[in-house]
This record gives sequence, structure tokens and C-alpha cells, in this order.
Amino acid sequence: MLSEQTIRVIKSTVPVLEVHGETITKRFYQRLFAAHPELLNIFNHANQKQGRQQAALANAVYAAALHIDRLEAILPAVKQIAHKHRSLGIKPEHYPIVGENLLGAIKDVLGDAATDEILGAWADAYGVIAGAFIGVEAGMYKEAAEAPGGWADFRPFVISRKEQESDVITSFYLRPQDGGPIADFEPGQYVSLRFQIPGETNTHIRQYSLSHAPGQSFYRISVKRENTRDDVPAGKVSVYLHEQLQEGDVVELSAPAGDFTLDLQDTRPVTLISGGVGLTPMVSMLHTLVAKQPERAVTFLHAALDGRHHALRAEVEAVAAANPQVNVAWCYAQPTEEDRAAGAFDKEGYIDLPWIQSLVPGRDGSFYFCGPVPFMQAVNAALTAWGVPEADRRYEFFGPKGTL
Repeated sequence: MLSEQTIRVIKSTVPVLEVHGETITKRFYQRLFAAHPELLNIFNHANQKQGRQQAALANAVYAAALHIDRLEAILPAVKQIAHKHRSLGIKPEHYPIVGENLLGAIKDVLGDAATDEILGAWADAYGVIAGAFIGVEAGMYKEAAEAPGGWADFRPFVISRKEQESDVITSFYLRPQDGGPIADFEPGQYVSLRFQIPGETNTHIRQYSLSHAPGQSFYRISVKRENTRDDVPAGKVSVYLHEQLQEGDVVELSAPAGDFTLDLQDTRPVTLISGGVGLTPMVSMLHTLVAKQPERAVTFLHAALDGRHHALRAEVEAVAAANPQVNVAWCYAQPTEEDRAAGAFDKEGYIDLPWIQSLVPGRDGSFYFCGPVPFMQAVNAALTAWGVPEADRRYEFFGPKGTL
């Protein structure tokens, strides 16, 4: 437990963190990797370069300071981050290293304003928060290792099938190299893949949503090739997957993780809304809904650039054709002439509230959405304007947790 004095001091730093949070976390990562370059084998280098990891950590530190007197308020965020940590292989011995460099970064950025009292209070607070993470993650590691077909850390899988789904998305079917059973998962969860790319000093780890139904003898991921755009370089790992890895090659997988999962206790109508490669967890949810809740009304809405960029369409339409309770509709931002001639889409432009309202039975239901951040911001704003309660709006960020 933290003392009242520690809580008071931490609370007093909230305005400072609001202003200097990202500067502190940027300095933190500089210090961390300079002192412990081996940790570059765990962190996503692209997210570092784009500032996403720094922003996510700054938001987490700010939230911890804001709620330091009632840490139970941030427990859902702790569990969400802990899923990522378990899938990446973060261990208890990493936490003292992080704490030392975080306190050092606070001192570096704030200078004399970071008094001994403030640094002491943050050291105490970090100890409590790190303890919470370590405890939650220990349970997750144990659960993953002891589950039927489960394992700890990483396990080699063979690419048994590689299938192009669109101009930019390819599916990879993965089977365990040892031929043994694999852990079940909840629709919406992801796996981490660890790669040693030839010519690269460090390993690379990426999370990919599982895009098929649970209960198979394989896992499937459907990966978008991240091409160079807006001065952002092409995705090193996605290009490696698309261009270099072939059927028969071996990759390392974590056991499934993640808390963006389908609530099967809910029997109300459910709406799945996706943009681009954000449809991958939705397809898994769709397969599960028709198998486990065949009476539940499902609306599946997907936005793509055009027909050439629309992945897994035939699979989703086959599910809808076999299950009359499923309604699907497509929105293309820039349909091609071929798309127009074939009547391949239901709306041109972007998903908006009037279109959602025209297809969904009502706002009393659950809404799951996933896609690029601007897409999710637009969908979240539309559902909020409609009066859909926050508890019924569930979404997933690909990469570090952001804000909508």
C-alpha cells in the first residue's frame, strides 16, 4: 500500500506529466536501449520510430498518476497491457530495468524540479504498479502453459499454406512443427510471431489477429503488406512475410493472447464493423457467432478502398448465404469501374451513422469495430452520437494502445 504522502506527491505531478509525458517517455526509451540493447529484440522498432510506443507509455504513466489513489480503476488497462507483455515474453526481471530508466528519464527531463521527494514517491508507486503487472502476467503465463495444447514463450510453427486474399493481404495457415495439439483461443485474440530476418541485428516480434474460427488444427493470420506511404517506410516484417517466407518455412509463435474478445453471454444483436485489415478478428468472431449462437442477429459491415483491396469477401459471403440471420454490406472508398459494373459494393465513400442505422436493427446491441485509427475514431464518434453506451462499444488497436 502507498502512504497518503506518496499519493499526494504523485497526484501533484499529474499536470507536469500532461505537459512533459511524451518527452519523458522518449528519453526513457533512449536510456533503456542505450543501457540494454538486448531489449531491442522485444520492442517494435517501427512503433518506436513513429512515436506510437512513447505516446502509449506516456498515456499509461499519466493514467497511473491520475488514479494512484484507486489503482483498481486502471486494472482493465493493466490486464490489456499484460496480455501484450505475455505474448512478447516480458518477464519479472525486466521490471527493475524499466523502473531505473523511467526514474532516470524523469530526472533528465524535469531537472531540479524532480526533487528527491518526487523521485522517491515515483519509485514507491512504480514498485506497486510493477508488482501488479508481474502478478497478473504470472497468472497468464501459467494459464497459457497449462492449457490443453498450450505452451509458454514461443513455439515453432510451419507455414502449411499461403494464400493471397487481396492486392495487399495474404493469409498464412500455421501448424505446429511438433505435430501436437494447439491451444484454443477466443475469437478476437492474436498471436505474436517472432522473426530473425536475415541481415537484421535484432529479432522482430509482431502481433497478428487470428482470422479463422477457434477449434481448428491450425492457426490462420491474414497480414497486410505495409508499403511505403507518407514518408513511412515499408513494413520490414510484413514485407518479409509476403515476399520471403513460403510454405514449409518455420516461424515462432506465442500462445494466443488479448482481451478484445467476443462476449458469448450476450444474446442481443451484434454488429461487426471493420476497415481494411481490421476485418481479421471480425471474421473469427463471425465464424464463432454462427456456430455458437445461430439465433443471434449479426450485421457485418466492412470498408475497403475498392474490390482489389477487399480480403476474405467470398468467405464472409459464404457464411452469410448459409446463415439467414447474418446481414453483410460493403463500403468502398474509391470503387473501380469493375466494382461499379459488378455492383460489388453497397455504399461509396465512408461508413457513417445514417448507413449504420439503415442496416442495424437498433442501438440496443453490441458493437465491435477494428481498423485504422482514423476509421475507428469516426465509427466511435458515430456510435456515440447515436447514444450507444460505452460498454457496448468494443474496439481493438493494432499496435500500442491509443485513444479515440
